[in-house]
Amino acid sequence: MNSRPRASLERILFDLGSTVLDVAASPGDLDTEVTGVHIYDPLDELYVPPGGLLLAVGVQGATAICGLLDAAREASGIVVKLPVDVDEQVRSKVLETGVAVLGLTRAASWSQVAALLRSLLAEGDLAMPEKGPQGDLFALANAVCALLDAPVTIEDRSTRVLAFSGRQDEADPGRVETVLGRQVPERFQRMLDERGFFKKLYQSRDPIYIELDGDSINRAAVAVRIGDEILGSIWVAVREPLTPQRERALADAAKIVALQLLRERAGADTQRRLRADLLSTVLAGGSDAADAAGRLGIATERLCVLAAQLADGDAADPARAESDRQRFCDALALHVGAIHPKAAAAMIGSVAYAVLPLSSGGDEETRAVRVAESFLSRVGPRHAANIGVGRLAANLSQVARARADADRALRVLRARGLAGQVAGYTAVHFESLLLQVSDVVAAEEQVPTGPYERLLAHDAEHGSELVATLRAYLDAFGDVNAACAKVHVHANTFRYRLKRLTEISGLDLSDPDARLTVMLQMRIFGR
Repeated sequence: MNSRPRASLERILFDLGSTVLDVAASPGDLDTEVTGVHIYDPLDELYVPPGGLLLAVGVQGATAICGLLDAAREASGIVVKLPVDVDEQVRSKVLETGVAVLGLTRAASWSQVAALLRSLLAEGDLAMPEKGPQGDLFALANAVCALLDAPVTIEDRSTRVLAFSGRQDEADPGRVETVLGRQVPERFQRMLDERGFFKKLYQSRDPIYIELDGDSINRAAVAVRIGDEILGSIWVAVREPLTPQRERALADAAKIVALQLLRERAGADTQRRLRADLLSTVLAGGSDAADAAGRLGIATERLCVLAAQLADGDAADPARAESDRQRFCDALALHVGAIHPKAAAAMIGSVAYAVLPLSSGGDEETRAVRVAESFLSRVGPRHAANIGVGRLAANLSQVARARADADRALRVLRARGLAGQVAGYTAVHFESLLLQVSDVVAAEEQVPTGPYERLLAHDAEHGSELVATLRAYLDAFGDVNAACAKVHVHANTFRYRLKRLTEISGLDLSDPDARLTVMLQMRIFGR
């Protein structure tokens, strides 16, 4: 079994090129293994595991860079926004610590580069320069770039960038924006669609040439397909039409990319199923939970469970709905992974679960709610979803309870008919209990009894509104003026109805237990 070559700074820099990252100061050898991506926060205790790549958000000046190099001696490198202030002190500190300093283009946001680097490391899509087209997608993109002497992107059917070659800095600003965001910007998608380029691309089995306006460089593109199924496309930034020989090379490359996409699709499906099975074992608790947590590489203490679900699943298109759920789950995994390296997320059924380790300090559930709210604020424009947050699990034996908490909080949000909301279990505890009681009532086919049942029967027989009157009275804490305004009747009329309902039902409104009983029946039976 052939394993992928390990991720290193050299391979990252080769694949990203100067479009995104450049070397500002090097200790010499850049073959240092990169084990993960971490974001520097001056308000938190700094912890960078061996090989971690540290994104130095807000760090400027030689003195600050030297201080961070001292504090992150186990890191493979630190990334600072250009221009990087490199003086003799910085160069000396780089040689002393062996930690490289990389410069990030100012056109990129920290969230973009974090997502870009993590997706590359997670997918194993970093290629060595000497690898041929039999490698991964990035190696294929670089091979096509060499053949056609032009920068290349490989995209899926939704115009997400799956891989790109080096030399992207030779293309136009639109291409650079596409690479940084790993997605063709919406305005370019709309333009290509309105001018019929997508239709022409997917109908043709040969490369097409696309002339663009303004400062944009023209494109050559070919659909990547297996039979009649469109898997994606290859886009080449060129200033003139391809020669017949280069067209054939691009068409042949599309066939190789199609096979690679099929292999990666199968591998990704297998990995997703494995992660879902392992996380499901962790969430279920029991004797196998510790082993599953170890295989996932997640923490085993002080955990919060998040249960996230899309609120607008497309039942008319199950394939599209499943794709949206997977993308949503991938985004959640990326978000919690940015907060803690030992977090994990997976799709189980239609719910994306995340296990998030939290440091001690109290208010863990509140902090987890803030994490969930931050995530929804980022994906809100693309995904309408709700998230339930469970109580803190001190260890793996309590994770099953935390998952049940999260599920119940999520159910409360669904019952409210909301979207884009987060609820911690303690905040919706009573509503959750009412839903559980409703389940028992439904399972046992129980019906209203006592005064409430008599009021329902009277309203059904006479077309009266005694139940609505009682509900308004109880909701207003017995304030007749507020209650009659709610049901839009005169106060005297309301008092008459109130008198009639007590006569008919036998309800004693002065008895707190009687009031509680009828209020609970109203909530449980929902009539």
